[in-house]
Amino acid sequence: MTRMARLVLVMANVAALLLAFSTGAIAFQTSEHSVLWPTHQWEKANPASVGLDEKFLTAFGDDLRSGKYGLGDSFAVFRCGKSVFAQKYPHDYGQIYGKEAKERGPLNPRLTGPYNYFDPGWHPYYHGTDLHSMQSVSKTVSSVIWGVAITRGDFKASLDTRLLHYFDETKVKNVDERKRRITLRHVLTMTTGLDWNEELAYDDPKNDAAVMEATDDWVQLVIDRPVAKDPGTVFNYSSGTSELLAYIFQKETGQDIEKYGEKYLFTPLGMDHYWKRTPMGVVDTEGGLFLNGADLAKIGYLYLHDGMWNGKQIVSKEWVRQSLTPFIDAEGSFKYGFKWWLLPEKGGAGYVWMGRGFGGQRLMVFPEKELIVTFTGWSILKDPPSDEEFVGRILPAVQSATCVAR
Repeated sequence: MTRMARLVLVMANVAALLLAFSTGAIAFQTSEHSVLWPTHQWEKANPASVGLDEKFLTAFGDDLRSGKYGLGDSFAVFRCGKSVFAQKYPHDYGQIYGKEAKERGPLNPRLTGPYNYFDPGWHPYYHGTDLHSMQSVSKTVSSVIWGVAITRGDFKASLDTRLLHYFDETKVKNVDERKRRITLRHVLTMTTGLDWNEELAYDDPKNDAAVMEATDDWVQLVIDRPVAKDPGTVFNYSSGTSELLAYIFQKETGQDIEKYGEKYLFTPLGMDHYWKRTPMGVVDTEGGLFLNGADLAKIGYLYLHDGMWNGKQIVSKEWVRQSLTPFIDAEGSFKYGFKWWLLPEKGGAGYVWMGRGFGGQRLMVFPEKELIVTFTGWSILKDPPSDEEFVGRILPAVQSATCVAR
């Protein structure tokens, strides 16, 4: 090829590129304009189009459907802002848990209503809708709403504010120097040091979460507990301290955390929801939220984009960063942030971000791979499969390190 011919070819290529950019046919992945925002619904695509091998997802789905991992209800995968794999596994829970639904026990303390976990009208789906009980993923979403309120300036208190600031000490039991040192940061990170045993099965009457849900005033029961460990030193999983999120939010902002979340989080992201309340009318931030899997994935997508949604900063980058920074060693290999579980990625420097809930609820975000996976289920009488096993079933499907939508 002559020098002139090469020059003409280069000029032609440059012209083609300029035309492509001008028409939007090429967009940098980091550009805001290249991001899809699934406010109304997720765009659908096939796994291969975003660098995933469908055969691994199908094999995993077949095992979920077969019951290998207990009673799974759904499995969905999202990448590049698209829904690329989704399955549901119907079960007749009225038949499966029919006997237990009529017997009073730790998972059915009142026989009727929203805290009968065997009642098919309430669990796992809310009154026949596609809204599924999130259980303890509610804790994660509640933390997000705290972050929204802090970002907007409606929650003004520092995270170093003392927990007892929101209570009349004369009406709180077991107040001592250590209880006075508990802060909001400790509430967010499961490190209050309050005596609480949630390591037993949830159908064990000695499980403190079951004891709490059988009472009327959950907040008072929790704040009255004695301190067993110095605040900030030991991780102790507690649905009780997570229920304080709703109470503190009301005291600090003067607003109801559900109504606030609906206005400033759920509506902007196009999310439907239902949220249970305690017998005293307090929003159940420890486990009462109902979402569908597609909307749950939006929480992960929001955090993948540093709290940004369609050009608006819903929650600050700093809150996202703090939430996903390990504060304390938790169970097994997990670290814990602001109500987020953080599982170290094998061979990587980062973490898989997770919301985890009783019965099989999971939000998994693989930030380095721009991948979101959700699961719902209702295996409430058996130990759940390990999260590490689920991660091990998902990762082989990843054929490209980053999002490669086309």
